[in-house]
Amino acid sequence: MTVTVSATLAVNEALEAKRRQGVRVLPLGFGEAGLPVHPVMRDQLTAGNGANAYGPVAGSIDLREAAAGYWSRRGLPTDPDTVIAGPGSKPLLYSLLLEIGGDTAIAAPSWVSYAAQSRLVGQRPVMVPTATGQGGVPQPDLLHAAVTAAREQGRTVNAVVVTVPDNPTGTVAEAETVRRLAEVARELDLLIISDEIYRDLVHVDARGADRAVVHSPAEYAPERTVISTGLSKNLALGGWRIGVLRLPDSEIGRRLRGGLLGVASEIWSSPAAPVQQAAAHAFTEPAELRDHIDRSRRLHGIVASAVAGVFSRAGAAVAAPSAAFYLYPDFEPVRERLAALHGVTTGPELTGLLLERYGMGVLPAVEFGESSAALRMRVATSLLYGDTEDKRYAALSAEDPLALPWIRAHLDRLTEVLGSLLSEAPSTVIPAPKAVAQPVH
Repeated sequence: MTVTVSATLAVNEALEAKRRQGVRVLPLGFGEAGLPVHPVMRDQLTAGNGANAYGPVAGSIDLREAAAGYWSRRGLPTDPDTVIAGPGSKPLLYSLLLEIGGDTAIAAPSWVSYAAQSRLVGQRPVMVPTATGQGGVPQPDLLHAAVTAAREQGRTVNAVVVTVPDNPTGTVAEAETVRRLAEVARELDLLIISDEIYRDLVHVDARGADRAVVHSPAEYAPERTVISTGLSKNLALGGWRIGVLRLPDSEIGRRLRGGLLGVASEIWSSPAAPVQQAAAHAFTEPAELRDHIDRSRRLHGIVASAVAGVFSRAGAAVAAPSAAFYLYPDFEPVRERLAALHGVTTGPELTGLLLERYGMGVLPAVEFGESSAALRMRVATSLLYGDTEDKRYAALSAEDPLALPWIRAHLDRLTEVLGSLLSEAPSTVIPAPKAVAQPVH
């Protein structure tokens, strides 16, 4: 099959092209954490620069023990032998899908790579809607119905992917929803793949209390839940490419481990040794890194909430974000106005208009497994913190990040763009451009 660039990467490249043309851009499309590397992690990576030998396929024992401790502190006791490290979460997920076989049920909406990777390994993903405000976890009753129907058609469905907290909505599923999903998975004999890479980025309220509680499916179905995480979001280390899987301590997990190590041995051999050494330190969660993450999630929450407020005041429906740095506004309430002003009737037309006319990069719902008719979009707020390391450090330490001139300028520009989008007189409007071509997954 033809493989195209991931939509999240494509929109980033489109915005960079706009910048080179001198266009003022609003970078709301790319899900990068947008924060500097903590000095401790720089030092750890430098200290490991002499590690140039191949290591164990599963990852170094130091890294696996540290990751096991990380999960154990979150109420999920973990044996280091059930941990596998890889060069990022993406190849680990891909290897897992290869090993599992059959088709996979996936939340709609969900991160773009789940369905794309599913198709790459020859699957037909089963897309199952989520409930508003509980993104990342397919509605349990709908999951049961969809998997049962697929199997009645002769399809083999072996797994379900969930994301807690969620990308693209920035919400956290409630405990009861996760518990019921685990029950359905057990009843239908589905493996649960739980992407928990945003787990440490739950927003805090004005008193410093968490806005949501993350519940892993491993709490309710430990024998069949694989957890994935990494350091690209909580410590903004996306470019370092390191991820870890926690396999269930069960017959299912032991069977998966052998197959995954076989795949890994033929693709990446072992993760980069210096990065593993630094990651091992990070997963021990020293005080200075815990403080850095606490500052990060406070910043993410303040800015995401402010951006959600701008969309809400413009007339979009928005579930309040409670984790990570995303929101998922829906322009359905102003559909008629968008059609009258711009001839816009689909999500790709709307996001194409925002990009071409206003330099605003966001992704349409169709990229996340929904219909092209949906006027929802994924908005990532983390690149608003500044375009230099000094500005990003200032954002992390600011009592009121919204008062920083560069963040305030982005919010003012967003208010201006959405106001213009919905207030122009039809007679003066340039015809909407054709929908920007979106990658086919």
